Amino acid sequence: MPVVKTPYPPGTPCWVDLTAPDQQAAIDFYRDLFGWQGEIGPEQFGGYAVLTLRDKPVAGIMKAMAMDDNPPPPTVWTTYLATAEADATATKITANGGKLLFPVMEVGTVGRMSVAADPTGAVFGIWQALDFGGAEIVNEHGAVIWNELNSSDLKAATAFYRTALGIEITPTPEMPDYHMLKVGGKDVGGAQGLQNHPAGTPSHWATYFSVDDIDSTVDAAVRAGATILVPAMDTPVGRMGAVADPQGAPFWMITPQQPQQS
Repeated sequence: MPVVKTPYPPGTPCWVDLTAPDQQAAIDFYRDLFGWQGEIGPEQFGGYAVLTLRDKPVAGIMKAMAMDDNPPPPTVWTTYLATAEADATATKITANGGKLLFPVMEVGTVGRMSVAADPTGAVFGIWQALDFGGAEIVNEHGAVIWNELNSSDLKAATAFYRTALGIEITPTPEMPDYHMLKVGGKDVGGAQGLQNHPAGTPSHWATYFSVDDIDSTVDAAVRAGATILVPAMDTPVGRMGAVADPQGAPFWMITPQQPQQS
């Protein structure tokens, strides 16, 4: 269902956010593209902006800021995986070949989080919900519909996510090169190797947004300064394509295949 009313089970993608050099420009771009509402947040939370559809949270946007002597983080969308206990999950991540990019931290009263890299280098976040559970609208125009792991070593990734986060990665019989992420037997995302990506593409998590008409939405994105990465194409699950936003963050969009009427 588009409106999420129950907590996300541990291991399930529950939130996405964007880190961008120009936070306000990013908010403006996605507001115009997807109809999001929101503004730069309070200083005590680093100005983090929670964007909404119909007054319900769908995604976050924050300003890319350098920490200590490190360069600013890349301009990317990050997928967050739900956890019941962030500290225990962080311990499992490091014990199984992953790396914490920063320690578990409290975000006011809303939750506890960290960002990590799996053993193949794919970056993801973990989120322990307190007052805030994650996206409250999914699977409709302007909201996240799919999260996908693209890995240089799917075998290593399968072992890692199973042990560290309780996610099973299983082959899809009808698509031999594609795998499903499963939590409690339910499909919660996808996974694949990098064989269909340009040479040198690193392991990464990809975010897919649902749109009613991908061709017109891609056109609107390009007029607003986005760059086409993968032209819209028909697939068994819908018509999809990828763009990089005006500041370089890649993301996918899909108009899902409608079920056949009987």
